[in-house]
This record gives sequence, C-alpha cells and structure tokens, in this order.
Amino acid sequence: MRLSGRIGLAVGVLVPLLVAGSGWIMVRLVAGDVHRQADAHLRQRAAEVQPAARDLLRAMANNRPPSVEEARQRHLFTAALDVGIRVVGPGDTVSGGPQPADSVPLPAAGSAARPVTVRAGGQSWRVLSVPVRGVRPAATGTLWLFAADTAGQAQITQVRRRVLTVALLTAPVAGAAAWLAATRLARPLLLLQRRAAGLDPRTSAARLDHTPTRVPEIDDLARTLQTVLTRYDEQAARTTEALATARSFSAAASHELRTPLMSMRIDLDVLAGDPAPEPAERAEVVADLRAGHERLLGLLVMLRTLAQGDLVEADAFGPVDLTDLVDAAVRDLRRDHPHLTVETGAAGPCVVPGWPPGLRSAVDNLLANAAVHGAGPGPVEVLLAPSPDGTSVRLTVADHGPGIPVAARADVFHRFHRRPDSPGSGLGLALVGQQAALHGGTVTATDRPDGRPGACFVLELPRAPGPLPRQRDWLTGTTTSG
Repeated sequence: MRLSGRIGLAVGVLVPLLVAGSGWIMVRLVAGDVHRQADAHLRQRAAEVQPAARDLLRAMANNRPPSVEEARQRHLFTAALDVGIRVVGPGDTVSGGPQPADSVPLPAAGSAARPVTVRAGGQSWRVLSVPVRGVRPAATGTLWLFAADTAGQAQITQVRRRVLTVALLTAPVAGAAAWLAATRLARPLLLLQRRAAGLDPRTSAARLDHTPTRVPEIDDLARTLQTVLTRYDEQAARTTEALATARSFSAAASHELRTPLMSMRIDLDVLAGDPAPEPAERAEVVADLRAGHERLLGLLVMLRTLAQGDLVEADAFGPVDLTDLVDAAVRDLRRDHPHLTVETGAAGPCVVPGWPPGLRSAVDNLLANAAVHGAGPGPVEVLLAPSPDGTSVRLTVADHGPGIPVAARADVFHRFHRRPDSPGSGLGLALVGQQAALHGGTVTATDRPDGRPGACFVLELPRAPGPLPRQRDWLTGTTTSG
C-alpha cells in the first residue's frame, strides 16, 4: 500500500475513534447536566412539600378524623405538582403521583440524602429521601420524592446517536481528505523516487539532481541519497585502485623475482650436480643462496608495504611521536649493524598526524640506505627538529658515502631504481617518497650541509592533518630502473 493510502486509512480509522471518544465525554457531560437539573428540581420540591408532609404525619400521629387527613394529603399532593410523593410514617405510608411500584426496593433512607437513580421495568427514576421530624416520635417519618428520568434519558440517547452518526460520516470523508492531501504532499517524494530510479552507477556517471522542495524530510532524503552515491563512487574508485594495485603487485613481483629465482635455481643445480662441488665452492654457493633469499624476502616486504600505502584509509591515521619512533628505529639499526656509528639529535616535541606503520617503514629505509650506501669515515647523523616556522617536522639523515649525482637525485625515489652494484631491491627510497606524499610532506636528496662528501636526505612532514592524496600510484606507476 502506498504512503498516501496508509495515511488515508490511518486517518479514516483514527478520526472516528477520536470523535467517538469525544462523544463519550460529551454524553457523560450531558448526563451530568441533566441529572443536576433533575436533582435541583427535586430539592426545590422537597423544600416546598416538607411542611405539608410534617402536617400529614402530625395528623396521622394524633388520630385526626379522616377528613382532616384527606385534606392534608390533598395539600401535600398539590404542593408536589409534577413529582411523585411517598410519605412513610411509623405506622402507615401515603403515596401519590408518578413513582415506581411499591414492590421496587428503594435505597436506605440515609443513603438517598442525595438524589440517586433507581431503575424498574425499563424505566429509571431519580429518587431523593428527606427525613421529616416532629415533636413526638410518632410524628417522625421519611419523605420520598420521585422524578421520572425519561426526558433526560431521551436527551442522552439523542446525543449518543448523533455522536455515532458523526463518527460514521467522518470516517470516509476524513480518509478521502487525508488521502488527497497525502497524495499532493507526497508528489515531491514521487519525483525524487523517479529521479533516483533512473540512476545506475554501474553504467552511467549521472548523479541525482535535486531541486529543493522546502520540505525538510524530502530534502534531507535527497541529500542522503547524494551522499550515498558519492560514497559509492569513492568506494568504486578505491576498489579500482585496489585491483590495479593487486595487478601491479603481481606483475612487479613476477618480473623482479624472475632473475633471483633463476640464480637460486642455478645454485641449487650446482649443489646437486655430479661431481659434488668442493667445500670452498659449496660454501660460496650457499652464501649466494642466502643472499638471494634475503633479497627475495626484502623485495616481497617492500612490495607489500608499497601496496598497503596505496590502499590505506584516513581512519588509520593518528598522532605519532616521531621522537620515540626514530629512537626505536636507531636502536634496531645499531643492533643490525653493530659496526656502524650513529649520532642522533632531537629538538622539541615532534608529534605529527600519520600512519604509524608507514612512517616507521620510511624512517627504517632512510637509515638502512645510509647504512648500506653511505658507509664512510664518519658516522650516520640523524637529526629531528621542528621547521623554523613551526608548521612541520624535519628528519635529516646524512652519511659519509659517495653521495648522489645531482642529475640522479629525482630518480632515486622511483621504484626499482638502484645502482648496478646495489644489494637492495630498489624500493626503499620509493617507499620513503610514497610515505612523504601520503602524509602531505616532502623528501629530498641533497649534499651534506657542511660540504663534505656524502648524501643527505630531508624528510619534512606537516604538523596539521590534511586530506589523503586522491591519486596514489607508487606501486602502479611507471617503473624506472638503472
């Protein structure tokens, strides 16, 4: 059932219920008003006939002649007018006017001091009892007054019927009116539904074009749909990037692993050959196998890290204390290269927003590059300090190696770029460049600031968080090798 039909049905059911409930309250109020009018009339008659009732009881108690009692009764009935009268004395009862039969039980005299309702034979009466006290106990009795409740019940019944009639008539009218109003009000929603139904993100780049309707719920729904479609586009783009990264990872791994695997296969054939190699030759082949294994392992680790950097999301970022991170990386470097001298320095707090695994990998690779390619007469110098303007943090790693020619400094950050005699995979500095771009920073290769031979790498990272780069293709980009 459409929304307009649901609204019409709900209103068609709810309005009669509300009318019936209001009518029930009205009937109760009308019944109260009718009873109050009848009760006021009974009290007025009671005040008027009470002296005549006292005279009648006194005549009955004094054994007056019948003519006197009859005269007193006529006077009593004349004063009663339109209400029924019943006088109950110690020895006799006198009644006249409209009232229930003597066989109908009446409430106790004390409980009817206020008017009550007595029903008999399908008719109801309002009954009031008034005590009549004389000088002697024989002249004491009870005066009962009766008023037929026929007019009041007819009025209440008429009100009840009119309420039911109004409730029955308002059901279809209210339902139809609500359906028409809901249909008109839901027209912008139908237009939005038609526009959204014609969109297919898989086959078209068209997106929801919504004109504000000044209906908050519909405009909010349109904005929600637009947000969902935007997120769909973002996730589709990220999925495409992930597929491209996976394909590039497979291609790069198969291409770069072919040579070391072939070399290891040759070494294995030599070890298994006949005649068996001499001990010295065997030791050389085993050492070559171990070096090849380490290179394969390092290559796979680097490719995986590059792929993770191309796919990392913003929710993985958080505050990173570079001081602690660099200290941990230097400790690991000294353990792996005990012959290497490393000098460190840090100035001030160095907290930046970043991806902890990526930043640690970048620092590790800068230090490993200095340890492998920058071995020289001096130590590896690591300095961490805020920039002069305080908006970023700079990590400087300087060595005493042969340095990097100016023409080759831009190429060292390309993947698989390495010197012919390099034992590395050619991915370490590419990973540093990826992390610098991912964190909105820069990395440069320069000469040592003191002019001595060697290379100096400066990694600068901003202290303020920024958006992730939309294009991340460090693993899928063009391969530069040397």
